[in-house]
Amino acid sequence: MHIYVDADACPKVIREILFKAAERTATPLTMIANHLVPAPPSKWVTSLQVSGGFDVADNEIVRRCEAGDLVITSDIPLAAEVIEKAALVLTSRGERYTQNNIGAKLNMRDFMETLRSSGVQSGGQAPMSHSDRMQFANQLDRLLA
Repeated sequence: MHIYVDADACPKVIREILFKAAERTATPLTMIANHLVPAPPSKWVTSLQVSGGFDVADNEIVRRCEAGDLVITSDIPLAAEVIEKAALVLTSRGERYTQNNIGAKLNMRDFMETLRSSGVQSGGQAPMSHSDRMQFANQLDRLLA
């Protein structure tokens, strides 16, 4: 298993959990982003900066991931693409995206985008809580075990 992180939007606290897990389990981890994301000195952790542009980092993750790899992202279209390649997907809040729920997630995303484009204020996600961090860490441990 290789862990790929959609690092453009991954919270720092989640990256820290990932760094520790990669070291503890000797699992290769690659953070991919349009900007430089600092990584600790480790033979298990690398950071890859791709050129700027729409979906450049997402396309690089899709290109690199294989069946059985783990992708950390909250980007639903990216999640759908890597699920098609039989990769596992975990959001930074500890939610698993799977073949069984990704269709509904895509439909809801499109619906909310339509509402926002018609002027409806939908708010945003709540700030990341301690329970979100714990949920992520627990799900990550299950996937790496």
